[in-house]
Amino acid sequence: MGQSMRAIHDNLQAVQGRIARAAAAAGRDPRSVTLLAVSKTHPAILVEQALAAGQHAFGENYVQEALEKMDALAGKNIEWHLIGPLQSNKTRLVAERFDWVHTIESEKIARRLSDQRPAGMAPLNVLIQVNISGERTKSGVAPAEVSSFALLVSKFPGLKLRGLMSVPEPGASPERYRELHASYGKLKGEFGFDTLSLGMSDDLELAIAEGATLVRIGTAIFGARQTIRPAA
Repeated sequence: MGQSMRAIHDNLQAVQGRIARAAAAAGRDPRSVTLLAVSKTHPAILVEQALAAGQHAFGENYVQEALEKMDALAGKNIEWHLIGPLQSNKTRLVAERFDWVHTIESEKIARRLSDQRPAGMAPLNVLIQVNISGERTKSGVAPAEVSSFALLVSKFPGLKLRGLMSVPEPGASPERYRELHASYGKLKGEFGFDTLSLGMSDDLELAIAEGATLVRIGTAIFGARQTIRPAA
């Protein structure tokens, strides 16, 4: 069950190799793409092994599961990203413990995170989740509303708006990625964006070809998901 330490190291090396090749093919510097290791459903020991292999940024979907890992790995140099949906009753915990939130899509959540970010901490890095598939069941802000929503979020003092994030449907056409990158490009100068969170294990190469600056990789590093926890 799970991955050995050598496997985690080798998997990270393999993913970094994929990033480097995809960046080179797109005429980009591989250093312009950040790897976020998605550790959801995997135990703290595997996060620690990835940390030992040189990985420092980790993505979690479920707040309670993430807090347990944070406590188990307290004092270690880890940057924690929330990449799952956030309920309003969990915003205080997230504001106090996380470094990044990728899934901002409502004024209410943004306001609560800003208000609840402890005064002694740097502003919370946030990304606006964009629904590029157009499906009503999908999370995220409609592409046409991103500019006005970015203006709103950028005014919250406890937040630092860094860019956009999306989860394209499986098999989405390159045009979907291109549209998101175009939106990111239009807003980059106005808001100082530096992060486009796009791409997972199956679409890493396409995402990088279309401008992703951060890719969220879980399975290719940690193997198949462990028992799924309920959303929290």
